[in-house]
This record gives sequence, C-alpha cells and structure tokens, in this order.
Amino acid sequence: MDGKEHSKILKIAPNVYDALKQGSAVVALESTIISHGMPYPQNLVTARDVEAIVKKNGATPATIAILDGVPCIGLDNEQLVRLAKLGSNARKTSRRDIPYIIAAGENGATTVSATMFFASKVGIPVFVTGGIGGVHRHGEQTMDISSDLTELGRTPVAVISAGVKSILDIPKTLEYLETQGVTVIAYRTNEFPAFFTETSGCQVPSRLDSPEECARLINANLNVGLGSGMLIAVPIPKEHAAYGHIIETAIQKALKEAM
Repeated sequence: MDGKEHSKILKIAPNVYDALKQGSAVVALESTIISHGMPYPQNLVTARDVEAIVKKNGATPATIAILDGVPCIGLDNEQLVRLAKLGSNARKTSRRDIPYIIAAGENGATTVSATMFFASKVGIPVFVTGGIGGVHRHGEQTMDISSDLTELGRTPVAVISAGVKSILDIPKTLEYLETQGVTVIAYRTNEFPAFFTETSGCQVPSRLDSPEECARLINANLNVGLGSGMLIAVPIPKEHAAYGHIIETAIQKALKEAM
C-alpha cells in the first residue's frame, strides 16, 4: 500500500509507512485522549508532547484516528489540530464502532481496543497509553467489562500503560485478563500499578526490569503465534503519584454521590 495515497480501507502516514517498510521502531498512540481527555488547546499540546517523547527515544509515533471515514495510521500536524478542535464531536470509537464510523464517513477517536486493532492490521507491535479499561466495580452484576480486555485476548499487540484506571475493579480485571490468556507484566515492580498510584495491592505473575527484557518478551509472543496481546504495566513516577487512600476515598465519595 502506498502510504502517500488514500485507500478505501485506511491511510498510512508517509513517515509511518517508511518506518514500517524499513523495519524501524513504530509506536501506536490512541486518539481518545485528544478528543475526550482534555480541552483544546491543552489536548493538542499533550498530543504533540507525547509524539515528541516517542521521537526522542528513536521511534516513529503513529497516532491513530478515523477522519471522514478513513482510518488514519499516523496523523500530521494539520490532522492533530483538527482532531483537537473537534473534541468530543469526534465519536469515541471502540472495535464495535469501527464499521459504522467508516460507513457513515464520520470522525472517530480510537480507544485502546480500536487502536490495537488498527495497529495490528499494519504490523505495529507496540502501543503506549495511559490506563486501559477493565472490569467495573460490581461488574459481576452489571457485566460492564471494557472491550479493551477482550481485544488484548485476541490481538497480538503489546500495550504499555500505567495499569488499569483506578476507578475500576483491579483484582477482577486481572482475573479477566488471565481468563483471556493475556500475559501481564509489571516493570521494575512486583505489584500491579493503578494509574494514579504506583501500587494496587495486587501482585503480578511476572516482572521485567529492562527494555531489552520487554523486547524479548514481545518478540517471543509474536514468534510463537499466540494471537493474543500482552500488558506491560509501568508505574507512574513517584514525583507524580497520588496517595492510594486519597484516590480511593475520592472514588468512594463520587460513587455514593452518583447513586
């Protein structure tokens, strides 16, 4: 596929296309954080900052979104600005929404599951995000389980994140990931991080302590052909972490107010 031309299926940005063709490192990035995570222009600044960090570390960033019904693997500056200004007018897009957004010619900001899907389609094995979705509290009654988890079970992409969003049921989320056959790794810690905090009280089955070990893990998963993804959880740096009990108290208060 020529990355410089629109396809009826998807469009790969020229720099991403060239990096993939040369076998260079490419990192997928979601776009929901741009459209729904924060207001304009802060969202645009954050999107540019994240891409700059990826470039600084020797990889090509590929922010993924659907624009005018065309899945775009890698956004240029004009497209980033457009998405940032659209904000919540761009539809939050998970795997189930992809056909509709394409067929309707709409604009969609990809969640973890949709970003993983498109990354896998073009051969990007690594995706970086903040926190993934999971099993919601009282999920055993509501069956409210994020499609991020089932996507991890069927799409061979390594997701690097700060863990699971703190408002979710982290123990049940880890149990569900085990059921899905998803390899879960904690980076330089034995405890699963909880997005805002370094710890969650949940131990992980495996730990890795270097980028090289993570690369070998990703390579092994692809070579053996399991067909499933993996979650590499990296704790938030201490200087930015919140105290766990403060976060949990705030969550409990919010839940009571919402009832």
